[in-house]
Amino acid sequence: MTGTNPEHDIIHLADEYVLGLMEPMEAAAFEVRLERDAELRAAVEASRDRFLPLDATAEPLDVPEELWQRIDAGISAARPTPEIATAPSPAASNDNIKSGWRWTAMASLAATVLLAVTLGWSLLTRPDPVVIAVLLDAKGEAQAIVEDFGNEQATVKLLADFTVPEGKTLQVWTLPSQDMGPVSLGLLENSRSAALKGPALPKPQGEQLYEITLETAGGSPTGRPTGPILVKGFAKAPR
Repeated sequence: MTGTNPEHDIIHLADEYVLGLMEPMEAAAFEVRLERDAELRAAVEASRDRFLPLDATAEPLDVPEELWQRIDAGISAARPTPEIATAPSPAASNDNIKSGWRWTAMASLAATVLLAVTLGWSLLTRPDPVVIAVLLDAKGEAQAIVEDFGNEQATVKLLADFTVPEGKTLQVWTLPSQDMGPVSLGLLENSRSAALKGPALPKPQGEQLYEITLETAGGSPTGRPTGPILVKGFAKAPR
């Protein structure tokens, strides 16, 4: 495991653009180049196709009772307050139209309240990763994504199936610094995506190396990578 960062080729640039890992000015310059570079446009389309499996890796979350209570309160507040009539009045010729309009408006308002509260809850309860690393195989194809939250928590999303022989396991590593050397973030059981809880480490930085190796069951016996490197990549701070 080394900290040497190879020069990014067109595929890596396309991956960074599609994943939103470029700085705003860098992305703007990339889009200008994209308009006149057919090869680059093709690479971006290929990257989008490769990262489509990410949609299937999202884990469903249970909606807490507190959220439903807030939604119900918002809908209740949107209901019109009944008025006390002092005298009967003739029904308007378009009363049915008004009634239908009111219910449509209430339904739309209820949907808006639901969307706003749900998005608010999601943003408030889901922390943003400090860095994101796209891990590539020897062919330069994206195979996994690591999100490091900088609080001993990291998630790994596998974009492809990994063949793990019996008696072996996948182990995730990072390189906080050359002095510290490679550190294990944890094992991937059954070759599936997972949330990992690793040791206390310095806050992850851009260009920090992450990789997955094939180790003996239970993990590397030395505390350092010993098996073949399956995929690796360098971190970027999300925009």
